[in-house]
Amino acid sequence: MAEAAEAAEARAEVAEASPRGRRRASIRVRITAAALAVVTIAFGVGAVAMVWTLERTLQASVAEQLSDELAALAEGVDAGTIQTAALVDRDDDVLVALRSSRGIVVNAPDAALLPVPTGADAIEAVVAGEHYVVVAADVADGAIVVGRSVREIDDAVWTATWLLAVAVPLAVVLIGTVVWIVVGRALAPVDRIRAQVDRLDVTALDRRVPTTGSGDEVDRLAGTMNRMLARVDDGVRARQRFVSDASHELRSPLATMRQFAELSRAHPETTTPGELADVVLGEGERMHGIVEGLLLLARLDEHGTQARRTVDLDDLAHAEASRVRSLGGIVDGTAIRVAPVAGDGRLLGRALRNLVDNAMRHAATRIAIGSVVRDGRAMAWVDDDGAGVAEGERERVFERFVRLDEARARDDGGSGLGLAIVREVARAHGGDAWVATSPLGGARFVLELPAAPTD
Repeated sequence: MAEAAEAAEARAEVAEASPRGRRRASIRVRITAAALAVVTIAFGVGAVAMVWTLERTLQASVAEQLSDELAALAEGVDAGTIQTAALVDRDDDVLVALRSSRGIVVNAPDAALLPVPTGADAIEAVVAGEHYVVVAADVADGAIVVGRSVREIDDAVWTATWLLAVAVPLAVVLIGTVVWIVVGRALAPVDRIRAQVDRLDVTALDRRVPTTGSGDEVDRLAGTMNRMLARVDDGVRARQRFVSDASHELRSPLATMRQFAELSRAHPETTTPGELADVVLGEGERMHGIVEGLLLLARLDEHGTQARRTVDLDDLAHAEASRVRSLGGIVDGTAIRVAPVAGDGRLLGRALRNLVDNAMRHAATRIAIGSVVRDGRAMAWVDDDGAGVAEGERERVFERFVRLDEARARDDGGSGLGLAIVREVARAHGGDAWVATSPLGGARFVLELPAAPTD
């Protein structure tokens, strides 16, 4: 036992360490991390570009100033207005070196170390450990070289770099904090919805998620969740009613057979084997009809109908009229017209037969069958001259296990599923079933479907 427990614990540790067992970070963490990564990269690249641009701009400004000063010096030397002594006496903030065939004249010792640029563009050079921008120009007897220290530029660049090094992390932290707070507030309603839905069970499906009415994504999510809960609630309640009704319907024939069998065994003189067989066969047939109807409804609920071919409702109507006549019933089929549809012929035949059987149970003397195509809709109907269906009950008759005349329906073999099957078959084919008043004075049950195109 101890070894088995250790093995189970080891497996659990491995599962937690594996990628599948590792819990993924929350959306809030991932959004904040992504925002921080993007902002850090953007600010970092921007800071580097800013420092580089600042340095290039300042150096270009210094080079431009040196070029102007160099041009003035070269012009003065060539014209003789600037003497060598004047060059020597210049301040050493700018290093000047006059190179000629007679030697070199400088205003500071470091000026002699200035390199001579080969072109007209300024160059950078290190003189006595200090960075300079150097320019040069030709004069009558040699060349004049001018250099200026970039210490101030380096100081400015260093100051900007230090400020950005402090400001960028602070900005990243500030933006990360704002994103964290904003995302948290945005996702808070989602978390409340999750928590509330997580607390729901079968006994609390009538509860709903609160909505704000703002119309944003979270509010629409709450509305979608409420509609889903309503559908689940309706489905669970319908299933509960269905199971309860089905249990009751199946219990009734079983109880009849058991009671009759007990009576036959306790008092054999009151019944004959033939009577017992008739009861068992009759109630067994009733149970078979209920089970078959339940299975058909379950298949329609789950899969609908997939078989699609052209079916003539008028052929099905003629077949039903012939069946009624063979059973001795009175049926009028003069209103049957061509009505092609696309669907499952077996299911459509079952639906039309259910309508005819329903009409035969409730008709006083006769029924009528008709079919027609009108405005792209194919319709088949069955009329009877019975008592009809009250307007307030015309939707209920299509519910499962609903009987408006309980005693007569039970005596005539009705299971309460026939009309429910008709409506489910119609809706599986993209149509519907409904009831109205018949010209014969009773009820008219209509099967309405999309008409199939004709060549």
